[in-house]
Amino acid sequence: MNWDRTQPQDPRQREQARSRSAQPTQPPVAVPGYEPERFLGQGAYGQVWVAVEHATGRRVAIKFYTRRSGLDWSLLAREVEKLAYLFSDRYIVQLVGVGQEADPPYYIMEYLEQGSLEERIQQHGPLPVEEAVRIAREIATGLLHAHSKGVLHCDLKPANVLLDQDRRPRLCDFGQARLVHEQTPALGTLFYMAPEQADFDAVPDARWDVYALGAILYCMLTGEPPHRTEENVSRLEAASDTRQRLRAYRELIRSQPLPSVHRMVPGVDRHLAEIIQRCLEPDPEKRFPTVQAVLEAFQQRQRRLQRRPLLVLGVLGPLLLLAVVGVFVYRGFSTTLGQSAQALTRRALQSDRFAAWYVAEAVAGQVLQRWEALQEEARHPELVQLLKELALLEVGSPQWNAAQARLQRWLHQARSRHANLDSTSWFVNAASGVQLGRVPLDRNVLGRNFAYRDYFHGQGRDFPPGTTGQGIITHPHLSVVFVSRATGNQMVAFSVPVRDPRRPEGPPVGILAMTVELGRFTEVQRDQGDMKLVTALVDTKPDSRPDGSQGRPGSLLEHPYLAQLQRQKKQAGSRSPLPQIYLPEEVTRRAVRLVQGQLSGTEAERLAVLVDYQDPVPDKRFAGRWLAALEPVVVSAPWGRESTGWVVLVQEKRAEALDPLVQVRAGLVRLGLWGLWSVVLVLCGVWAGAWVLRHQGRASRWWYQVRKHLGMTVTTQGPGSRRGLPTPRGPAGKQSSTAVAQEE
Repeated sequence: MNWDRTQPQDPRQREQARSRSAQPTQPPVAVPGYEPERFLGQGAYGQVWVAVEHATGRRVAIKFYTRRSGLDWSLLAREVEKLAYLFSDRYIVQLVGVGQEADPPYYIMEYLEQGSLEERIQQHGPLPVEEAVRIAREIATGLLHAHSKGVLHCDLKPANVLLDQDRRPRLCDFGQARLVHEQTPALGTLFYMAPEQADFDAVPDARWDVYALGAILYCMLTGEPPHRTEENVSRLEAASDTRQRLRAYRELIRSQPLPSVHRMVPGVDRHLAEIIQRCLEPDPEKRFPTVQAVLEAFQQRQRRLQRRPLLVLGVLGPLLLLAVVGVFVYRGFSTTLGQSAQALTRRALQSDRFAAWYVAEAVAGQVLQRWEALQEEARHPELVQLLKELALLEVGSPQWNAAQARLQRWLHQARSRHANLDSTSWFVNAASGVQLGRVPLDRNVLGRNFAYRDYFHGQGRDFPPGTTGQGIITHPHLSVVFVSRATGNQMVAFSVPVRDPRRPEGPPVGILAMTVELGRFTEVQRDQGDMKLVTALVDTKPDSRPDGSQGRPGSLLEHPYLAQLQRQKKQAGSRSPLPQIYLPEEVTRRAVRLVQGQLSGTEAERLAVLVDYQDPVPDKRFAGRWLAALEPVVVSAPWGRESTGWVVLVQEKRAEALDPLVQVRAGLVRLGLWGLWSVVLVLCGVWAGAWVLRHQGRASRWWYQVRKHLGMTVTTQGPGSRRGLPTPRGPAGKQSSTAVAQEE
């Protein structure tokens, strides 16, 4: 259905109007003195044609009431009556003539070639804000003239607003209009009609036109009337008759929140949005009581907008002067602060580098301690004898099982002898790569071949499972990060070859290794409870994926965040692996270059410090900007210096490192803010004094009460006195003519 049509009161007529299938080619009746030119449109009660007057050649619009019933005559008489009241009003489309005796009856009105406001919106979309406000104000002025003559439009919508040659609005179609003393209900158009109007028992009210005015302004700004959505239209179409549709419309408008799309239109200020919102209040008591009140609101908004440049200039001028002075003051101490910040940053980075070197030495010592412990045990004659014995026995035989049990006992004793070294497991693999023993015992991995692991062949990466023939390590080795098939956790392994003391230069007979799970290399995590300095351990070698493919370098081996997760896992008894976290790519590239070495002192120093480090862990405690230092972990072993591929990263909160400077800056900022606040207070005082002088004698009700309580002289007469203040009264208690004139 066409939601832009006025809701007729006669269902039979509505069905007749809907059943028309083609536009007419000739008007229903010839109008003497006029030549029909073209069909203009069709409404709920008749047709509108454009015709040319023979005598003058001017174009007019002729509205024919084509519904054959007694209601047609009353509709024509009613509309003509309202137009007669508004004769010569330039805001109203003028009545030219009436054919009340014709069949069908008609009346002639002036024709405006610019078309209707509805056509303007449909063709060009929403209007610019100021143009929409201008049109709305002129519509309100036309309504005010009509209301002052006792005529309520009751069917205001964009289709009933025509535009003249200057694009100024003219009100038309007073078919639903009522005089203020009439009690007959009048139905408007859905989504432009006030909710209380949508009732056959409603009494005409000026606030109906106020609601419609707000809906038109809303439509001009957004392109659609308020509340009209596909869901709401379907809800109204589901009604079986007009009465149910009107009831559904009332409930819809009153139950939904006030429209707010207009607030998002660029150029719609707060005051304009509030005018529209108050016009569209479902409760008529909260709506503007009259069109005059709407016009006054527009005028107040206009005055506010006009005062803005003066206010901006009055405030901006002193502020610009203050800004110029502030620039010189700021430049006076900003250089000093910048130099101080650089000095503090250098000192903090030097401290961080020393801390990183100290931790790297400690980690290197712990790595060497693990290798030495493994080497000590690898030289044990019993281990060598067991490896030889197991190599000659069939896997799973009673003799093999007995030898393997002795190996398990030996591994348990070896691990106990070095209980001070935190580890996840100790294990022994034969020269073929088959795992022969493991503590803690896990029979799922016993007998499996792990020759593809880096800790076995020492080539810096894990190969796909099942790969053999890669050789065996010949000296202590630190593996890449890998996922344990026994526990599913990510870890690294320290491994050493096991040699026959009688053939020390011969090939190893196996390997002895220990694993450390990520988050458990506790030497790195000491004394980090206060979080002033955070220490992390990073592996610059690419880690290995479960499928044997090479992963990414820069994985975090140790971090307070990982240590916390490890403790939580232990408390919860969880076996889920820790997440793998990597350094940012730029930091990883720096760390790799530091590990590779062969750098000049200046370049190494540049790569080793970070002034804007972002910690990659997903914990808000580590968010923000950090100062950081990198230091490679190099083991000074008896067989020579050997790089582990690890890097210690020590990070310090940038804000805490620069805290002394922050305190100085905060003091200066406070001083500046106090100065600025003092200037603002002075400006406010000057503006308040100027406002009092400018509004002397016509202050607001609030200012009147303030002056009265302060004992100041209260002026209630004279130029500019405002409505709402006490005014002199004549002898009979009425307002004097002078006071009334002043209020007007």
